[in-house]
Parts: sequence; C-alpha cells; structure tokens
Amino acid sequence: MADASLDAALAHHRAGRLPEAESHYRRVLAQDPRSVAANYNLALVLRSLGRRDEALDCLARVAELQPDNAQAQYGFAHVLREEDRLQEATAAFRRALTLNPDFAEARWSLAMCTLPRVYGPGEDPAQAREAFSRELAALERWFEERPGLDASAAVGIAQPFNLAYQETDNRDLLTRYGALCSRVMSQREAPAVPARRARSGSLRVGVVSAHFRNHSVWNALTRGWFEHLDRRRFALHAFHLGALHDAETEAARARAEHFEQGERSVQSWAEAIRRHACDVLIYPELGMETLAWQLASLRLAPVQATTWGHPETSGLPTMDYFLSAAGLEPPGAQEHYAEKLVALPHLGCHVEARPAAAVAPDLARWGIESDAPLLLCPGVPFKYAPQHDAALVEIARRLGRCRLVFFAYGARGPIERLQRRLQAAFAAGGVDFASHVSFVPWQPAAQFHGWLERADLFLDTIGFSGFNTALQAVRHALPIVAFEGRFLRGRMASGILRRMELNELVAPTGEGYVDLAVRLIKDKKLGNEIRRRMRDASSRLYGDLAPIRALEDFLERC
Repeated sequence: MADASLDAALAHHRAGRLPEAESHYRRVLAQDPRSVAANYNLALVLRSLGRRDEALDCLARVAELQPDNAQAQYGFAHVLREEDRLQEATAAFRRALTLNPDFAEARWSLAMCTLPRVYGPGEDPAQAREAFSRELAALERWFEERPGLDASAAVGIAQPFNLAYQETDNRDLLTRYGALCSRVMSQREAPAVPARRARSGSLRVGVVSAHFRNHSVWNALTRGWFEHLDRRRFALHAFHLGALHDAETEAARARAEHFEQGERSVQSWAEAIRRHACDVLIYPELGMETLAWQLASLRLAPVQATTWGHPETSGLPTMDYFLSAAGLEPPGAQEHYAEKLVALPHLGCHVEARPAAAVAPDLARWGIESDAPLLLCPGVPFKYAPQHDAALVEIARRLGRCRLVFFAYGARGPIERLQRRLQAAFAAGGVDFASHVSFVPWQPAAQFHGWLERADLFLDTIGFSGFNTALQAVRHALPIVAFEGRFLRGRMASGILRRMELNELVAPTGEGYVDLAVRLIKDKKLGNEIRRRMRDASSRLYGDLAPIRALEDFLERC
C-alpha cells in the first residue's frame, strides 16, 4: 500500500498536481514515518507551495535518517538559502561537498550564498558583491580542476539574480559568470553552430520561456509578439518550459506555428529546438529559470536574443542581442550589455488596457486608519535596497500621520529581514515604525487592484523599478512617484510616466523623491490634477504597434 501511494505521489508531483502529491506522500509517511523518499519529496512539494518551515522540518528529518546522504544536506541547504539563512546554508552545502567532493550542484549553489535576497541591518551590498566575485573565481578553479566532470545539471541551479538589485554595472561580473555557464554546458554537448538555412517562406522565430501564461513576462512582452507579428512573414515556434497553463497558454498555442510543452531534460529540449531549425531564437527572460538558462548557455540557433523579462545583461557569449526600449534606456546604455543592444521605439512593447476587477481592502483588518493617507510600496522585498530606506523614513516623518503599505512576497526569511532593517532605520530616524508601516500578505490580482483604487500614492521602488505594477497604477489613475535610475532596471516607471508626458513625477534625486511624495499628499488639488492628466494620457501607453514593426524589421535584418 505504501509503495502504491508513493508511486501515485510521484505521478502527481511530476504532473505539477502538488496538493494531491502532498496528500499521497503523507499517506506513505503515516505508514512509514522513516521513508526517506517520501520525506524528501514532500519537502520539495511543500517548498513549491511556499510552506518552507514545513519543508525544512522534512529535510532535517531526512538528514537525521541518513546523515551521510549528500543529497539530503544539499536539499536542506537549498531551502535555507531561499530563507536568507545564508550562514546555515553555507555550512550545509559544505557538508554535502564533504560527503561528495564532486557534487557540482552543491558547489555551484555555495558560490551563490554570498548574495542575500534582502540585506539585514548593517549589511553592506558592496561587501556581498566582492565576496561573490571571489567565490566566482573559486568556482571557475573548481571546474578547471575537474575537466571530465559532467556538471551541466549544476548550471544555473542557483543564480546571481540578486546582483541586479544593486544599482551597479554588473556587465563584467555577469560576463564572467555567463562564460562559465556556457563552458560547462558545452562540455556535455558542443554541437556546431547551427547554419543559417536558405530562406523559403516565413522566418522561423523561436520563443523559449517558462511563462506562456498569465505572468508579468507574458503580459508585458511576449503576448504582443504573438498577437501582432505578421504571421505571413514570421512563423512563431513556442517552447513552453513551464508546467503551468491557463487561458493565455491556449492563446499562445492558437497563434503559434508550432507549440510544445512538457516535462523533459535540457538535452531533450535542446534536440526539440534544433529540430525546428529556427532562424532566430528569443528568450524573453533569463536569470529567473534554471532550464531556460541552461538552454540559453548553448547555441541552438544562428541568431539568439534576450530581452528585459529580467532587465539585466545575460553575460552569455551565446546571446547576440538584447532587445530593449528607447524610452527606458539611459544614454550610453550599450556599455551595460555583453549583447548588442537593440532599442525598440517608445516602451519597446505592445500592451493593451485590459479590464481588471477590484476588491476594496478591509483596512481595519490590517489596523490601518481609513482617513490616513495611504502610500503603496508595491515592490517585492528584494527590490528595497538599504541605501534608500532613509527616503521612506523621511516621507513618513514629514507627513506625520500616514501609512506605508508593503506586500509580503515569497519566503518568510527575506520578509522578516526587510522588516527588521526598516524598523532599525525608522528608529534611527526617530519615527515610530508601527504607526507608519504595515506589511500585508501578497494579494491576488483583484485584491491588489482594490489597494491601487483605494491608495493616495504609489511609491515606485528606487534602483529596480516596476513595469507591470506601474501600468496597473496608471489604470487606476493613481499618482506615481518614480526615480530615474542609472540602468534599464531602474527606469521602468519613469519611462511610462515620460511616455505620458508626466515628467514632473520623475524625481532626479533622492531628496526630490521625498519632496515629490510629500507634495502630492499634502496638495490635494495637485493630486487631483495629476489623476486627471493620467486618465487623459494613458491611451499613449496602449496599442502601440511601433515596437512590433521595429521588431519585425530587426528580425528581417539579423
């Protein structure tokens, strides 16, 4: 009976039916609490469901049952890293490597333990950056010492994703990282560069993504391609790496010349992509998903490009172009990219104004006064860099009675670190944290739109801006305070505002950001005027086909 339940659990798990998988794993454990397979796989399910404390308990049980199991130590370390418990994670990765010195996934992940998701009080991002550079050099030496090791499964298993949340040029570091990824992947499989095929009929454009569904990458970027690229000139081949699917998945399938999805290995996906002999291969986001990163580290088409689903250079030698937006890039932006930069017109993408239901928030439930000015801080926790905490403290100090609302996303550890750091910053500024700041759970779409409808101001994150969230604020004519950063990733909201000719909402300095926020709350007449202008100008953001036509021209040229 236990074996049958385990087989059923594994089948549900592979199919992405996580609640059913959890139920079957628990049936196994009810009969055999010492089942290593059930404990370990239940931990993976719980981690995917966001219940990391329970996942850690299961992994600790596996480590206790099999103290010499390197995989158990690795799994335990991986969840600890997600919780930003980096010292503990580092120790567990080292234990795994002691048990198996050639454990490439553990060695790779150990190097990424230098970069917290969220910095705690007193932690210096510059020191973390230097530590990552040293660990990257050590990782390069580790692979040089093992020339025959097949370590392709380790590539991108953990990413230096959090480098992007430092407002620093990452090109050199990421170029080193990208070269290592490509080198390790090519040790397993180094086919010849695909030849350019003789043109006959449509240009074959492959799109490789885990997000052919209702997701920020699909909504901002990919959907516009599938809806508006000229299907007489371009045949879209969609390679959906993710397990999830919804109505947007079916919309992509309907508009693609070829669409495939399913669980398979990186080698199987690489073969499938090569088989379709795409002229151009585009990865809408790189740095977010392991499988996409592994495939992008290979040369699977004669021309390969990425874009700003993750708005940072990939650093990969296999990426030829970075598709960006003229309205989002600063002067001299090519210097920030290992790829050749292609700046499409305006916002670089085609988006539509889509209706959205809004459910009004119950402010009393969160202890928020209904008549206090409500300022939304909508970024995920790791977007808040410590050097900008003082701006939030000063806004609260100058406004007095107000409420800054943050949204708790992802693992509990990083959220708690952000809370502790902000508490320390507010205390240092002599401002009471509890009476000015609220953290509420991450909200479903309708509830989030309710907060946007109810709020008085939208405080865009400094250094790593929001694109989809800013568009959602515009939909509700909610005034936005934006800061124009040094890089693409810090200029999303400011680009939207400039496109609407609302340049006065773009602050040139940190002090200007504070001044603007305070003025928009205190001057009701100005706030109402901004709302009116946002409603009048929002049409400039939608239905813009200029980026699509420019993308078509680029595809033909390249």
